[in-house]
Amino acid sequence: MVAQKIGYVSTDAIKQKYEPYLMAQQRLDQMVTDWKAEIDLMQKDIEGMELEMKKNRLIWGDNEREQFQRELDNKRKKRETLAREVFEPGGKYDQEFESAMKSIWEKIYTGIQQVAATDGYDIVWDKSSDPLVYVNAKFDLTVKVMKVLGINADSLEKKQLQVIDSDPRNQVKRETRSRSSRRRSTSRSEAPDPNRPDPNSQPPSSIPSIPIPDKPADSTRSEEDIPR
Repeated sequence: MVAQKIGYVSTDAIKQKYEPYLMAQQRLDQMVTDWKAEIDLMQKDIEGMELEMKKNRLIWGDNEREQFQRELDNKRKKRETLAREVFEPGGKYDQEFESAMKSIWEKIYTGIQQVAATDGYDIVWDKSSDPLVYVNAKFDLTVKVMKVLGINADSLEKKQLQVIDSDPRNQVKRETRSRSSRRRSTSRSEAPDPNRPDPNSQPPSSIPSIPIPDKPADSTRSEEDIPR
């Protein structure tokens, strides 16, 4: 069975640094501000009418009082309708949010998929939506995704490396790899090199020169010396 390679990201951290997301969020915030201002203005008008009615209820006649009450009720209804249309689930705010963020989310998830494919990850969790109790920071792909999206993540990358280095599990693995490397290095150094001379062997003795005797000065022999 082949083990699956699992990583994780924080889309919240990515959004906080992603310029298109920040600009879209600013536009949405301005819309919310305008909607709230409109609703607050309607509420002030209602409160003013309520105060006026309390002052004049004894002076007005029945018809005048009923007409004013209908107008007040109508403004209350309009205010409540606007508030529901804007802020209830599926309302104008949700619709605007979905429209503004759809393309941004597509870009973020495309970046995640690209990093996962490049580094060979089978599964990538989003800890922003599915909190993880404890994970090794070396499997955090957030910085890599930021770089794919063109986000400056130098400070975050530095912090991540510090967390990775301080994790005892990563230190144990590095020590294990270091010992294994030293054993391989020692094994290679102990293997004899057939091309390298043995420093403990004795060099062969030099062959002594054999003196050649000089030829006698008079090498002629008389006939008496020749055996017959």
